Amino acid sequence: MTAIEVKPGTWWIGVNVMTDDRFEGLWPLPYGVSLNSYVVKGEKTAVVDLVREWSGSSTMFLQQLASTNTNPEDIDYIILNHLEPDHTGFLHTLRQMAPQAVLVGTAKGIDMAAHFYGIREGVRVVADGDELDLGQGRKLAFYETPFVHWPETMMTYETQSKILFSCDAFGGFGALKGVLFDDQVTPQDEKLYYDEMLRYYANIVASFSRMVLKAIDKLSGLDISVVAPSHGLVWRAEPSKVIGHYKRFAGYASGETEKAITLLSSTMYGNTRLATDAVMRGIARAKVPLEVFELPGAEHSHVLASVFKNRGIVVGAPTYEGKMFPPMAQALDTLARKRIGGKKAWLYGSYGWSGGAQREFETLAEALKWEAAPAFTFQGAPTAEALREAEEQAAAFASSIVSD
Repeated sequence: MTAIEVKPGTWWIGVNVMTDDRFEGLWPLPYGVSLNSYVVKGEKTAVVDLVREWSGSSTMFLQQLASTNTNPEDIDYIILNHLEPDHTGFLHTLRQMAPQAVLVGTAKGIDMAAHFYGIREGVRVVADGDELDLGQGRKLAFYETPFVHWPETMMTYETQSKILFSCDAFGGFGALKGVLFDDQVTPQDEKLYYDEMLRYYANIVASFSRMVLKAIDKLSGLDISVVAPSHGLVWRAEPSKVIGHYKRFAGYASGETEKAITLLSSTMYGNTRLATDAVMRGIARAKVPLEVFELPGAEHSHVLASVFKNRGIVVGAPTYEGKMFPPMAQALDTLARKRIGGKKAWLYGSYGWSGGAQREFETLAEALKWEAAPAFTFQGAPTAEALREAEEQAAAFASSIVSD
């Protein structure tokens, strides 16, 4: 494998990972993920971000590095924008191969390097606006961007080529399909990369949306020719486009959502499912876009992305032993842990001898500041009248999504 030139003197030396493993041990990777690393060469050489030892990625990383006529002993600096192991898993081994290389990171990042990898010598702490001169006109400037998405995170800006190495910001899931840059992507794949970027944001970054906007504001004065994140496409044709995507995603967290509904449906013996058919008819009458997920079965990462971007959430859940049906409770717990607030919400479902799902739903809605419409529950199988009522209530709820 050979490196790809991003700009003269800067190369992508990352790897593509196709694996059944889960990102962070949680999120599925049906299309894989790229681990983007870069080398910048002046009189001195810096490697920006690393890889983890994952499906042979460390071997591929070293091959990519060698193709730039750089050996580990030639590395002067290792820039640690972020200490999460998907970025730094290879650090301990690389440092043994390159003991002369100075680790560069924020104060919290260097502290994490000590705790994660036992490295305490040959380090350099940088803060906002600090620069590292590589010679030949190349300088790296550093900007702290805490909680995008760990507290130690920073971004690195190469002042001559105007490349922003943005770490987790502006990244996405999805291995690179034979291309690296945004202007090489087909329209069909562009949608895939966008959808995987949204899922990445909702799964990884959404809890820190306020800090994403602060970081974008901090960097607004930079002249950026290339956005080079740690995952996903490198944006050289339209770097402002990916920044715009992230602004939109961050806006979802503050209520600037799509006028659409996510329907989460679950059933024990089919009674709630009968009502689901009526609910979908009601939503269709109001002509509101609808995304439907059946639980159990649907991956929580996709559920999370859909609920995050849409204004409305409809939950179809039966009561199970006086509480909410466990698969639905687990999905809603994921939303609570990611603090997906500010939704319009409605619950419907069947119960046997007493309700319980409704109480749990109302508690969650209050905690997440959801605007909950009155729930619609029924005992046992729905009657014809109950199905008509479910359809009418669903239509009214859907109309409220687009009325304001």
